[in-house]
Parts: sequence; structure tokens; C-alpha cells
Amino acid sequence: MTTIYSIDQLCALTDLPKRTVRYYMQLGLVDRPVGETRAAHYTPVHLGQLMQIRKLADAGVSLERIRTVMAGGESPVAEGERQPGAIRVRSHVFIAPGIELQIDPQEAGLSPEQLRAFVRSVMTEWEKTK
Repeated sequence: MTTIYSIDQLCALTDLPKRTVRYYMQLGLVDRPVGETRAAHYTPVHLGQLMQIRKLADAGVSLERIRTVMAGGESPVAEGERQPGAIRVRSHVFIAPGIELQIDPQEAGLSPEQLRAFVRSVMTEWEKTK
């Protein structure tokens, strides 16, 4: 016998609100439920689809890219995984002899403005310790 879930059970298992689950269905990212109205239910296939969407969304993948993946496209490389030939830009901030701060703005999710503000605050705090 196939396991079936109510919308409430599905939402509890995926930690997603009903509204989000329904939105994903509206976008075509998740299959429609089996049955209609109050008799509608969900299967492990629905659960798997939502878990995959959740994993990709948590990694910062756009809904458009998720749509491609769900349609059978190639999954993007997981955040933090490096492929041969990958280039990463890091900022090295000289603070004092023997002290250098290394920042990967992309991994930290910092915009150029946020990076500058962070470096200014670090330098200000360093000056206070002298």
C-alpha cells in the first residue's frame, strides 16, 4: 500500500507553509494532488519533489533554475562544492603585521557596499585596541 499524506502532514514533513506548497503547485514545480477537494491527498512523490525544491531553495537557487531542474535539467552544483577550474575571488585585508583578514564575499553573501562597511568596522575596532 502506498503511503498517503494530507496537506497538513506534507507541510509538517517539509517544514513549508500550505501557501508555499500551493504556490509551487501553481508554478508547476510540484504535481497536483491525487483526488479533489477534501479527498485530495499526496504521495511520497510529492514529498520528494518538495524536499528537492526545499534543498535547492535553501542553497539559494532561483525558482526559474529550480523549474529547470524539476523538469529534468542538470542540478546545479551544491553551494560550497568546487569544480576543477572554478575561480573564487577573495578579499585580503591587511590589518597589521601578522594580521590579515580573508573574506569570500560571495560565500558570505556580502554586496560590495556591505563588504566595505564590514572592513571599515573591523578597522575601527582594531584601532580601539591599540
